[in-house]
Amino acid sequence: MLSVREIPESQHLAFLEEQPSASFLQTPAWGRVKSEWRRESLGWFRDDELVGAALVLYRQLPKVKRYLAYLPEGPVIDWETEQLRDWLDPLTTHLKEQGAFGVRMGPPVVTRRWTAAQVKEGIADDAVRRLDDLAPSERDMVGARVVCQLDELGWRRQVAEGGFAAGQPQYVFQVPLVDAEGAPRTEDDVLKGMNQLWRRNIKKAAKEGVEVTSSASPEDLKAFHDLYVHTAQRDHFTPRPLAYFQTMVDALGSESPDRIKLWFARHEGELVASSISIRVGTHAWYSYGASSTEKREVRGSNAVQWAMIQDALAAGAAVYDLRGITDTLDPDDSHVGLIQFKVGTGGEAVEYAGEWDLPLNRALYKAFDVYMRRR
Repeated sequence: MLSVREIPESQHLAFLEEQPSASFLQTPAWGRVKSEWRRESLGWFRDDELVGAALVLYRQLPKVKRYLAYLPEGPVIDWETEQLRDWLDPLTTHLKEQGAFGVRMGPPVVTRRWTAAQVKEGIADDAVRRLDDLAPSERDMVGARVVCQLDELGWRRQVAEGGFAAGQPQYVFQVPLVDAEGAPRTEDDVLKGMNQLWRRNIKKAAKEGVEVTSSASPEDLKAFHDLYVHTAQRDHFTPRPLAYFQTMVDALGSESPDRIKLWFARHEGELVASSISIRVGTHAWYSYGASSTEKREVRGSNAVQWAMIQDALAAGAAVYDLRGITDTLDPDDSHVGLIQFKVGTGGEAVEYAGEWDLPLNRALYKAFDVYMRRR
């Protein structure tokens, strides 16, 4: 019999450090980054043994002390179980006692994968418009079982246009850093898996004298942010403020010295590309990136990515995660350029189970749903 109760952040972090990996969105530090939400660390106990953990973020309804309980890319539990109800029932009972009118979570389980070659062929094929039009290279039985169980338990899948879930992306692009047997790949192995353009651009950056450095110091953050704001103006998206990144670097960096790094590519002293990487255990992520409009020919963005991949390999990571993509393979879709850039790394498109909601108070949940759609 499993029970759920609040645990200290120190116990939560210690549990995560015993796992091969977990999403950085499930670390106690991420709750401090999302300061506009109320946060809680929860533990699953079998008798007195801690066997699961979660970061829960509570978002309050306007003018009412009722909350949406959100578990981004979590919880960290035994997803291979055939009795998922035994894990989720005590969770929802606890959340309801905390004033939650609904629960949203993102099970960290893969459902399907497609190779870089498949994606490239799909983009070139006029009959293919989405990843769904391609037979996957792999279907994951654990993921399929989780989806079936959630359906049976009354959870509702949340999917927005293009495969972007309500909170976190359902589709990502990843570069495996271990082979099928789990043995580490070498830098040469990874380079050989990249397409010719990526290999050429990495070599060109080196030939042009692009220098890549890394830092975990918040003092270096403004240089990244200035270039990031420049990138936002060029690519027409709304940038996050400097204070957000300061909180992110402070919170994640204080949790573990290897958790977050800033990366800088400079050519003749001029910053041409910059990025942020995050790692939890054997999972490394490319989180944010920026590049200058000038000197694009020196390929600073490719140099930064390659340096981050090398760093992940040296740290013993099993996967390098370039985060979200849409599911489009339509060459006329403006989003296809994103997947084309990432496909060049020679990795794979990966579909997760996505985000799922469970209404605990149907009237309040419906009101919240309407409110979110009108924003």
